[in-house]
Amino acid sequence: MNKRLLVSIVAILILSAVQTVGAQQAKKVPRIGYLSSASPAFESSRAESIRQGLRELGYIEGQNIAIEYRYGEGKFDRLPELAAELVHLKVDIILAAGANVAIRAAKNATKTIPIVMMGQGSDPVEAGFVESLARPGSNVTGLTNLTVELGGKRLELLKEAVPKLTLVAVLYNSNVRDRVLDVKEVLPVAARALRLTLQPWEVRTEDGFEKVFAATGKQPPDGLYVLPGGNLMIANQKRIIGLALKNRLPSIYGSREAVDAGGLMSYSADLAESYRRVAYYVDRILKGAKPAELPVEQPTKFEFVINLKTAKQIGLTIPPNVLARADKVIK
Repeated sequence: MNKRLLVSIVAILILSAVQTVGAQQAKKVPRIGYLSSASPAFESSRAESIRQGLRELGYIEGQNIAIEYRYGEGKFDRLPELAAELVHLKVDIILAAGANVAIRAAKNATKTIPIVMMGQGSDPVEAGFVESLARPGSNVTGLTNLTVELGGKRLELLKEAVPKLTLVAVLYNSNVRDRVLDVKEVLPVAARALRLTLQPWEVRTEDGFEKVFAATGKQPPDGLYVLPGGNLMIANQKRIIGLALKNRLPSIYGSREAVDAGGLMSYSADLAESYRRVAYYVDRILKGAKPAELPVEQPTKFEFVINLKTAKQIGLTIPPNVLARADKVIK
């Protein structure tokens, strides 16, 4: 009887130990917060790129990693509340997508939880998120997509695609300080080198798009450069593309999504590649690396996309040498 009792006690102890270990392992599943100013539909392909990058490093959502998604859906004032929710959930890392507003909301919500930028904001040093790209110095690190630096390249590509281009309308959200600086200080330098004249088209609200397109008067532009600029531009992307088509304006954008939706051309960092790279930061931080010591990365891969269907629709023939440089051509 004593022997049986001893066996029973040992069995109970082993079972208890197994349950304890199991519970501890369950608690160790990392929780990632995904904070975006956009909608789930807009972020779907980007979120999938992150999940792909995580899978490549051995992290499977729903198995050994959990992701809490929070979307502002264009309502910037909701982001502080959403960031606070993620902090309350005690996530291990916050991924901030959707320009500076999401990064700032996350940074204001916590000074301890690591924050990984996903390359949609402006210069993170100028914005005050990091001390330098090489040594961020705080709980924020991640990627930056060189939005400002690519402006001159986009004008150059538009000029090559439309050799007779002389006057370029620049559509921008004047509520975004960085875009105002682009129009006033950055782009004029590139335009002078290309012998182009810029025609700034300022919008602040949703009802401003038709007005600027209608106000060209006696001096209609030869082309259109649409500057990235927060959710006002994202939410009205189809409207902008439709107006450009209606006015038969060759256009260039800062995101591939615009060309997929009917815009003529885009030149940008390869966002799928950038978002996959987010997984690297997640992995390093979960393994003990400090965000303050993880350098902010700039993109190494870019993509030039042309929509030939749109070119045909506006009566434009893209020169063969420009087509040959495209990474993707939509036919």
